[in-house]
Amino acid sequence: MIFRRAWLSAAVLALAVSSLPSTAASAAPRPSGAVWSVQRDADALRDTGITGVTVRLETPRGTVTAGSGVGDLTTGRPVPKNGFLRLGSTTKTFVATVVLQLVGERRLSLDQSVEQVLPGVVSGSGNDGRTITIRDLLRHTSGLSDYVHDVFPDPSARTYFADRWRAYRPEELVDLAMRHAPAFPAGAGWEYSNTNYVLAGMIIEKVTGRTWEQQVEDRILRPLGLRHTDTPGIRPFLPHPHPANHQQFAPDGPMVDTTIPYRPFDSGADGSMTGTARDLNRFFAALAGGRLLKPAELAALRTTVPVPPDSGHPEGTRDGLGLFFTPLSCGGGYLGHGGSGFGYVIRAATSVDGRRAITVSAHSRSADPRTSARQEDALRDLIDHALCRTA
Repeated sequence: MIFRRAWLSAAVLALAVSSLPSTAASAAPRPSGAVWSVQRDADALRDTGITGVTVRLETPRGTVTAGSGVGDLTTGRPVPKNGFLRLGSTTKTFVATVVLQLVGERRLSLDQSVEQVLPGVVSGSGNDGRTITIRDLLRHTSGLSDYVHDVFPDPSARTYFADRWRAYRPEELVDLAMRHAPAFPAGAGWEYSNTNYVLAGMIIEKVTGRTWEQQVEDRILRPLGLRHTDTPGIRPFLPHPHPANHQQFAPDGPMVDTTIPYRPFDSGADGSMTGTARDLNRFFAALAGGRLLKPAELAALRTTVPVPPDSGHPEGTRDGLGLFFTPLSCGGGYLGHGGSGFGYVIRAATSVDGRRAITVSAHSRSADPRTSARQEDALRDLIDHALCRTA
């Protein structure tokens, strides 16, 4: 899930976490080259107030891993090197890949309307499935309201604990979104909406007769050998080892353990998957390298539209089909997708040729927008530095 509300690190947390050591032993000799650069940037991200940070970078020269902070505020244990993670909205890239595979098999067309595949599902309050294409869903140009605002209207710990076990069926989430008028006519603007991918998951099931989870397993996870990636649905527990996630719901409030997710979202095709950084890097490298899609569908994936400057993305970011293109400071850019939920942020990115891939996960968020901005800058710098290095 990607939230528009900026919920990341307060001063109290910053003071507590800035004194935490990185997981590298302080007495060990300083590493050199890429290893040192990644560890330095992981520590810089931790120093903004993040409780725990993990990084995994794959390059033609080998793999670089880094950890900083702690994996659990209660025990102080270090972050696991290849622990299980919530992938959040990174799930969308898997779902878009399946849809594009179905397009390549001529079982779908990107120019088909939602109404043609799911008759009567997108209607009411000015919403019209006849005007929205599958392409619009995948690149967030549908204008459909984001159901997230309906299932968590009050950003409080009280709401989190009261409703975290409740689960909605995809149809129920779409119905919530249909209560609201579209933000713009389909194709006339860009606005991120998780509702788009709830519908994409429903389309996969309608066309194939099997759930999107089954299709992801058969078409992506099994062929690539991603044995540590899962589509758990509403199952709330991560396998071990995993870091704990912590959310601050108010700027002056405590950090709350939110390792158990909020089930009303992050339980479907818009954000439910779990996995490891190793598996996630392998997936993004395979996707960018042309191993999962035919050339025409890969080209469609990479065909982008501009993202508005006020959307929270770096300047120059463009959105493709389940994949963002973000400029690099050294020239060119990278492909990737992020995810976030209560207590965690994850970013997965790959060079356009798939030769370098990185996953960064941060395991706390807070309500201070200023700290949130600093953390986002540090996270982006880490990815930029890692993908710009040639050694």
